[in-house]
Amino acid sequence: MKRIYVLGLLIAIGAASLGVRAYEQAPQQNAPKVIDVDKVKDNLFVLKGGGGNTAVFVTTNGVVVVDAKNPGWGQPILDKIKTLTNKPVTMLINTHTHGDHVSGNVEFPATVDVVTQENTKANMEKMDIFKQNNNRGMAKRTFKDKMTLGRGADQIDLYYFGPGHTNGDAIVVFPALRTAHIGDLFAGKNLPLVDGDNGGSVLHYPETLNKVHSGIKNVDTLVNGHSNTTTTWPDLQTFAEFNQDFLTWARNALKSGKSAKDAAGDWKLPAKYESMGYSGTVSPLFGGVEGRLNRLAAEMK
Repeated sequence: MKRIYVLGLLIAIGAASLGVRAYEQAPQQNAPKVIDVDKVKDNLFVLKGGGGNTAVFVTTNGVVVVDAKNPGWGQPILDKIKTLTNKPVTMLINTHTHGDHVSGNVEFPATVDVVTQENTKANMEKMDIFKQNNNRGMAKRTFKDKMTLGRGADQIDLYYFGPGHTNGDAIVVFPALRTAHIGDLFAGKNLPLVDGDNGGSVLHYPETLNKVHSGIKNVDTLVNGHSNTTTTWPDLQTFAEFNQDFLTWARNALKSGKSAKDAAGDWKLPAKYESMGYSGTVSPLFGGVEGRLNRLAAEMK
């Protein structure tokens, strides 16, 4: 019996590790690296393809980039930016630690100022891609709760409100444009991924989203981590409610005595969210619904 238990534990740990590695090192593809561009505002663009959505903010003296996609996509990002402006890239901000948002960092010029939330830097320091590239692209500056960069039309405000997708999810606000890049804290209209190994929290996710919604003012438009379209500030409030409804269901399921595996099979997308464009498909990364329930059970102890 003891051997069976140990074997099961090793399999579970292996599955979790594969989930994290899928974020850290996406498979290299031989296909052309095609980046599509959406213009959000006059000097703000979103580059899609190759991982998480990348924001390009053209300021008076240079270009600020938010997130750098999967391995091998850093140079394609830089090449695409040259078709938008002749200004140099001066700053790179990462919303969180996952490989589909930070791996391209290593291809950016060493002169670029890299900024992250302090927990994200600590998480990045554990990643193989930075170890293999002598820490090129590693964060040079960090913030804890809030940081302001630049001023006037070029101002950027960085916020952190608590654990959710990871323990370092930064919200990048462009005040003059009333727009924010919210990364994978709100990747799209679906059940979010929670990376427990990097401090993500099922228990605190709704609370963190509510703090974002109440703590940031004068934002209309959101650039999401993976959505094909932008969302609105009211959409964020709905997403917080969606996560609270999931948390309530998950807590009740666990308190009823069901195992995480059995309870996971009962999860269904509430009809009211389906009518709002939410997807009921759940990614298997980080264990799918069962993984979220296991994470919640650990947090509830």
